[in-house]
Amino acid sequence: MTALYEFLGVPFGALLRLIYNSIGFESYAISIVLLTLLTRILTIPSTISQQKGMAKTQRIQSKIRRIQTKYAGNQQKIQEETTALYQREGYNPMNAGCAPMLFQFVILFGLIGAIYYPLSNFLTGITDAEIKLLSDAVAKISTSKFANSSHLAELLIIQNIDRLQGIPGVSQATYEAIANINFDFFGLFSLGDVPKDFGLHIIWAIPVLSFLSSMATSLYSQIKQKKSNPAMANNPMMGCMMFGMPLMSLYFVVSYPAGIGIYWIASSIFSFIITVIIGHFYSPKKTIAKLMVDETVARRSKEINTKQIAANKNQ
Repeated sequence: MTALYEFLGVPFGALLRLIYNSIGFESYAISIVLLTLLTRILTIPSTISQQKGMAKTQRIQSKIRRIQTKYAGNQQKIQEETTALYQREGYNPMNAGCAPMLFQFVILFGLIGAIYYPLSNFLTGITDAEIKLLSDAVAKISTSKFANSSHLAELLIIQNIDRLQGIPGVSQATYEAIANINFDFFGLFSLGDVPKDFGLHIIWAIPVLSFLSSMATSLYSQIKQKKSNPAMANNPMMGCMMFGMPLMSLYFVVSYPAGIGIYWIASSIFSFIITVIIGHFYSPKKTIAKLMVDETVARRSKEINTKQIAANKNQ
């Protein structure tokens, strides 16, 4: 997984640097938010495709149930008829969910890689040897339990750069480049600070907001699921998933540097907004109605062509 973050983090790190240098004021936190927004916008076509695929799946389920009832007990016949149905409908189960989600995961891993490895992917001119020297040094002086964690070491280097001066093999230009990164969140805390290391502090707003924004998205999805597919919504697994993601985000944001929390909050908020908008314009009812119209048009067009061919033969 680390190798995937490192690989995909290169182009996303370059994009993060472009945003950082273009927004008019230097703020790593705002750059993360804007990059998250940009990646969410890029996933809109994939999300729409997934929404349409889910609607088509819902539409085709009734036909599959009729096949299962008609050929109950004959699994081979059910499989044959189901495959034939997929071919007639031009339906591919992979396109209904897996393929669009794969695209979203690529963007997600790239974005996390850009956040985890700012020295490797965000800054330019710093060598791997210098990063290794700084990583070894920060592991000795940092009190964070993540000091020995390879995927968080670069965040801790930025946070502790003032204490890492004078390491043989690290150029002064490298120190200055790292020190010049605006890694504070409006002066309230560093993006490398971990909420669990603090007592009563404003940094705890990060995990709270992360949990609430993630929970809002999950609740909205659950409500929409109940309307479109009541049987699936009553599945106990849906309840686990609804609370699972917010709780997982709460754990990570409490235990990991605040920069990851900023990303998670922005991602949840933008995801919720986009989901609401897409849900309005591509609701299951509207999408299924359009599918039915398209099917009717296609069927009538096929009937007309068949009649035309027959008429031509009779002439």
